[in-house]
Amino acid sequence: MVSIKINGVPVEVEEGTTVLEAAKKVNVKIPTLCHNPDLPPWASCGICIVRTAGPGSARMARACTTPCEKGMDIVTHDPELIATRRTVVELILSNHPSDCLQCPRNGSCELQTLAADFGIREMPFKRISNNLPIDDSNPSIVLNPEKCIRCGRCVKVCQEMQNVWALEFLGRGIKGKIASAADAPLGESPCIKCGQCAAHCPVGAIYERDDTAKVWAALQNPETHPVVQIAPAVRVALAEEFGLPPGTVFTKKIYAALRRLGFKTVFDTNFSADLTIMEEGTELVKRLTAMAASGRGSVIPLITSCCPAWVDYMEKYYADMIPNFSTAKSPQQMMGAMIKAYWAGKAGLDPQKVYSVSVMPCTAKKWEAHRNDDMKSAGAGWDVDIAITTRELARMIKQAGIDILNLSDEDADSPLGPYTGAGTIFGVTGGVMEAAVRSAYYLVTKKELADVNFKPVRGLEGVKEAEVDFGIAINGNTTKIRIAVAHQMGNIAAVLDKIRAAQKAGQEPPYHFVEVMACRGGCVSGGGQPYGCVDDVRSLRAKGLYEDDQKSSYRCSHQNPFINQVYQEFLGEPNGHKAHELLHTMYTERPLYLK
Repeated sequence: MVSIKINGVPVEVEEGTTVLEAAKKVNVKIPTLCHNPDLPPWASCGICIVRTAGPGSARMARACTTPCEKGMDIVTHDPELIATRRTVVELILSNHPSDCLQCPRNGSCELQTLAADFGIREMPFKRISNNLPIDDSNPSIVLNPEKCIRCGRCVKVCQEMQNVWALEFLGRGIKGKIASAADAPLGESPCIKCGQCAAHCPVGAIYERDDTAKVWAALQNPETHPVVQIAPAVRVALAEEFGLPPGTVFTKKIYAALRRLGFKTVFDTNFSADLTIMEEGTELVKRLTAMAASGRGSVIPLITSCCPAWVDYMEKYYADMIPNFSTAKSPQQMMGAMIKAYWAGKAGLDPQKVYSVSVMPCTAKKWEAHRNDDMKSAGAGWDVDIAITTRELARMIKQAGIDILNLSDEDADSPLGPYTGAGTIFGVTGGVMEAAVRSAYYLVTKKELADVNFKPVRGLEGVKEAEVDFGIAINGNTTKIRIAVAHQMGNIAAVLDKIRAAQKAGQEPPYHFVEVMACRGGCVSGGGQPYGCVDDVRSLRAKGLYEDDQKSSYRCSHQNPFINQVYQEFLGEPNGHKAHELLHTMYTERPLYLK
């Protein structure tokens, strides 16, 4: 521990703590722009400048990268510091468009907030524009380099957090810009559409493609029957857009708001998450049984396929592992297929007139909805016609003048609405694994787990490992199934390389079942969720999902009576012929750069 003073207030902090972090301990907020808790600080903006004095020294320093030293006497705010920060903001604004009213980040822009905090009303510097074109070649994300303030967050996210390397800086000085690698269109780059660049961008330089106009058109078309589904993670994040704390479970008010918007039928993706577990769990059991019988592990481990950004990454970077990938579609796509192939007929509707909308925490879901012809399995156009993000839904609710906070609670429609606790935890890292373990154990043993809370896969550790006894003899000497859970793409390579090395060496696989989610914390912090998601927020959103699970009447997917009804009336059996036609897909190797 080291003793320092901040604005005359003594404070003790751990050695190595930055001045920025130490200031928070004495309730002092130092302004920042390039800094984000998810990323290593790199002091590019200069707004966090402070005055430090130690024994025999006095200097200016950037608070985000300066470690506290014994005896430091730090001043965070004085007239000179404030004037310097103001000048930095004015210089950034001189190279930034002033079309705030048309910007997708209007009202949630960190630069806009700083300009307001410093009371900037006039521009002392000549405005310089590079007239850079918008890149809208990507199906999920739009890049507007003219708005880039060169804070570097998106580059660090893409390269260091996600290990994708689709974004970089090109050029120098005032002519520098953010662009995709090799200055290719973003839609032709290695981008996996995860949207973490957009989630971390402090301004409107990167944002999700806005598809709300298409949804409005469908809602206003008397010839269509608009149907909607909401993903697990949406229910614990949307409330933040209306002033409530992160993690507030908002499910039944979301159902009500969707009906107010004009959707005629409201389903819940949690139901198809239960369906996914039945398909994926059965697939796992079949592979494990085959492995036990043959002693060969060429298709083990089974790797989950619910995250479309991860699917894109795997097809580009690890195509040799396609045989290990679960063929089960994601819950979004299973729901889309069931709406048009099963529910439409049950409701007496022409599936061609059903317009299927999904509300997702993820920008990659926009791409997934139309990723290949397997997503037309119901034979009525795309199974999911359009996917919008949590942020887009919030805008629609506000545009419609719906006072969502005061709506009465409503339920989802049946039979594709009711869900179990296993379905709801799909939205958090480890949730798919935990849900699968609950049902796979039952499928093998015909017994329920004594404790369905599988806590070893919970939390924000980048890679989590555990064992569970399914009662299947593996290579004749153990019945323990080794599992791994990885989230945040930068953590994935270590797991996959370990599997790949064992495969090449002809050794027993290090794991039997692997869950991967592209975003840190899982879908709760997907690229389309409300801005400002850091670990504290991720934990609160995850807590909300676990509480929803805890309160559920049924905690395991195989216990959902409506899931059983769907199999009895329509699908037959998990992994059966009809299930494969509608609920499974294939993968193909994709080039890093399209030509």
